[in-house]
Amino acid sequence: MSRKALIAANWKMYKTPAEAKAFVEAFLPLVANQTRDEIALFPSATSLTTVVAATAGSNVAVGLQNMHWAEEGAYTGETSAAMLKAAGATHTLIGHSERRQYFNETDELVNLKLHTALRRGIVPVVCIGEVLDEREAGKTADVLCTQLRGAFSGIAPEAAAPIVIAYEPVWAIGTGKTATPEIAADAHKIIRREVAQILSPAIAESVRILYGGSVKPENASALLTQHDIDGALVGGASLKPDSLAAIVNY
Repeated sequence: MSRKALIAANWKMYKTPAEAKAFVEAFLPLVANQTRDEIALFPSATSLTTVVAATAGSNVAVGLQNMHWAEEGAYTGETSAAMLKAAGATHTLIGHSERRQYFNETDELVNLKLHTALRRGIVPVVCIGEVLDEREAGKTADVLCTQLRGAFSGIAPEAAAPIVIAYEPVWAIGTGKTATPEIAADAHKIIRREVAQILSPAIAESVRILYGGSVKPENASALLTQHDIDGALVGGASLKPDSLAAIVNY
């Protein structure tokens, strides 16, 4: 089955609305003819409407870096699915490693957010991955399978088609270290095999699994041509238009 790759740019806590607008204006001409892969930008909440307006009519989608699981309520500082959609976003990241590390997000919270995203028609990019100690202890497969089972608890196979998974080896995020294409591909095979067990073989074959961990123009081609890698979740290299465009156009 052919899977259309997704290049997702996570801007994290960078770019004011003016900086985000300038980025999009420089970026769009560089990828205007790209039809092979999907492209999505994930700005901060304050730049979301600016980026949605700037990308209107283009081949670039827009998502938010986080989303609350509740429909509404007394959750100061949070963004609901209805707010996200009203602002024009179509995607959301769920369970990014930095959300897990700095804000104590658990597999249970990831699961709640995933249910809400699917119910609300938002494309969820569910992030999973192991830290260095876990990899060195040979626990990568156990960690990935535990996170997947927690995230997908109660998800019916017939509702799972929109889900995107992002494999983030936490030891490779922002460190300059990158999993070799072989290491990344092995992890993706573990993930796909586990999705087949949790949901179904058909979903496992169709689900897109992105690689995220110091993806750069220099290593994009080697990573993204691996059979089980269906795109990239790009951090630091997504902050410059020419750098992200080089990854999109690998």
